[in-house]
Amino acid sequence: MKEMVGEYLSHLSVERGCSPLTVKAYAHDLELYLAYLTSPSQRGERGPITSFSDVTRADVVAFEDFLLNEKGYAASSLSRSLSCLKSFHKFLVRENLSDSNPTSTVALPRKPQSLPDVLSVDQVDRLMDAVGGSRPTDLRDRAILEVLYGCGLRASELCALDVDRLVSADGFIVVQGKGMKERIVPFSGAAASSVTAYLEEGRPALLKGKATSALFLNARGGRLSRQSVFSIVRKSGLAIGVANLHPHTLRHSCATHMLEGGADLRVIQDMLGHSDISTTQIYTHVQRSHIRDQYLFAHPRAKGG
Repeated sequence: MKEMVGEYLSHLSVERGCSPLTVKAYAHDLELYLAYLTSPSQRGERGPITSFSDVTRADVVAFEDFLLNEKGYAASSLSRSLSCLKSFHKFLVRENLSDSNPTSTVALPRKPQSLPDVLSVDQVDRLMDAVGGSRPTDLRDRAILEVLYGCGLRASELCALDVDRLVSADGFIVVQGKGMKERIVPFSGAAASSVTAYLEEGRPALLKGKATSALFLNARGGRLSRQSVFSIVRKSGLAIGVANLHPHTLRHSCATHMLEGGADLRVIQDMLGHSDISTTQIYTHVQRSHIRDQYLFAHPRAKGG
């Protein structure tokens, strides 16, 4: 059985090209799994297992309970471990090392859905006000923050923007999202004004005579990297007392504030480039949380009991 585990780990490393960290994590999961299956004390009356062909669905479920109740695994860790077992048993069947796959009907545990971090409207206003100055980099950074929040873009989408993707006269930009899919995003108001100021007074100075189609540039005249965007957003957040502010928080804030303002969920889905409406529906949970907070704050009987 140890040899089969070794063959699978080699398969992950050599044939699938998994990273050393991934192989190490899978090795740990399978070592624990093997120890559980072959341990007389863990198996009790069922006795230790000497072949993976003898493993049943009940054994896998029992191991899952063992991880949850005795090892104290969180849902995310349990899901990762079970994913490892599913992949491992599929490998054994495919390589004719086992007769059956006992994990085929075992469902992965559902991870608890966490609500995205969002800024309040007041925090967004203070964030934009904190980015002042007339230096080229100041104008650029203000434009970056306004576009991330005003258009709900991902950091990678913002970095990939070219100047010719802006159709200011018609009030939209063309964004290339995940899977090379293009979408049209509204572009007006503060976002458009800040980008116009950057194009007129900031970008030419950063360009330094170079020829590039990139909208947002670094100090050397090249396309701005995602790491630089993260740094700009994080630094701006610290200016208003928000630690570790992430570009995605501005995207989440854009969607949440639009929903609170009455925007249709389908419109937000199209704007953010979500392929599945269920992804966008997370913001309805945020909205309900916002409503509850307002109720608890404002209603005279909300805290009574």
